[in-house]
Amino acid sequence: MSSTAAAMSPRTQRLLQGAIVPTLLSMAWPNVLVMLAQASTGLIETWFVSRLGADALAGMALVFPGFMMMQMLSGGAMGGGISSAIARALGGRRTADANALVLHALIINALLGLVFATLFLVFGRTLYGAMGGRGGSLEAAMAYSNIVFAGNIAVWLMNALASAIRGTGNMLVPSLAICLGVALLIPLSPLLIFGYGPIPGFGIAGGGLAVVGTNLLIMGVLATYLLRGKALVRPALARLRWPLFADILKVGAVGSISTLQTSLTIGLTTALVGTAGGPDAVAGFGTGARLEYLLVPVVFGLGAPMVALVGTNIGAGQKDRALRIALTGGALAFAITETIGLTAAIWPAAWLGLFGHDPRMLLTGTAYLRTVGPVYGFFGLGLSLYFASQGAGRLFWPLFAGLLRLIVAVGGGWLAFRLTGSLDGTFVALALALVIYGGTLVTAVRAGVWFTRRVR
Repeated sequence: MSSTAAAMSPRTQRLLQGAIVPTLLSMAWPNVLVMLAQASTGLIETWFVSRLGADALAGMALVFPGFMMMQMLSGGAMGGGISSAIARALGGRRTADANALVLHALIINALLGLVFATLFLVFGRTLYGAMGGRGGSLEAAMAYSNIVFAGNIAVWLMNALASAIRGTGNMLVPSLAICLGVALLIPLSPLLIFGYGPIPGFGIAGGGLAVVGTNLLIMGVLATYLLRGKALVRPALARLRWPLFADILKVGAVGSISTLQTSLTIGLTTALVGTAGGPDAVAGFGTGARLEYLLVPVVFGLGAPMVALVGTNIGAGQKDRALRIALTGGALAFAITETIGLTAAIWPAAWLGLFGHDPRMLLTGTAYLRTVGPVYGFFGLGLSLYFASQGAGRLFWPLFAGLLRLIVAVGGGWLAFRLTGSLDGTFVALALALVIYGGTLVTAVRAGVWFTRRVR
């Protein structure tokens, strides 16, 4: 396919010239729908695991930050780097580079998947113990963790393929593939957890087996689509070049630091709650904080199109349009996540009661949701602008805003607990940190920090 044909394709032209809100929403709805479906299956799996008892629920709460971090790194951070590099290549009419970037993306994600598998398989017990796991909750965490991280390379490769397709502006195909995996996970998870007929139940480990199996299926579907030449890019056995690796890593590596900040914030806060209140409090906080984590795939539904839109427009030199796209997407993300947060704050029992009725769990989870839920909009705002900044290839300010959030949430939360002996002060610090995160980032982007020097 010639570079001119790629540049003049209807999809690329729509990214460069279409009305912003209709274009963004038309690209976002498949992602939002599928991410909501994914979030729902995560809740369903948690509900099934909760039937195994408080130890199993607490064990999943211990593993969840690390597993979500891996998904955010592979799909959001490195995935954003992949989509951004391909979008900018297509916007700049460099089709050969866009094709070669697919191979470079797969190599990067495969290596990172192996690194994460090794880290969690070797040091998982130490990590979960430091987060407050002990006894039955620690053993449950290990049973689940060893399965999902042993098979996590499938997550990394699946997200590399999906991100390559999204970089062309095609959001529908990755969404349909993920929906196929979701449809399989819903019956497969309880089947492997509890067993049926001749199929034995594997307990909490069965949930991990179901996750790994569905990710392998999605990976196969996306690989088949790309290899058949259905997308604007196609994996090419090109000579490996450092500039192409760097084009992905300059966004993905910095974005990974931002993702690590988010996961470290939740992980350290979970450890603080575990030290203060024990496994039941961890279960309550983990169940409440899970809603915050589930905002990530919801915002990603808007964020992935923003990476492609911003990247393509900056690649074509349309800076003002790129900035308008970012601020429009940020406003939409704020509205969606703020609505979710306020709903959870008003009716916390409707969420927490799905997973258990232990008084200590409900008390801790309710305190968290009523304090932090009303400012979830700032998290959605900041996260959407993080994705837009990936498209621009400028991630200093998302990194700085994430660092501020980490310092205020963990440092302020620890200080508040030491002074008051109550977790309420810790949750206030978490809420303040989200306001600072979103507020700092929108102020910086509106001020034009992307364009203080030339963006490639």
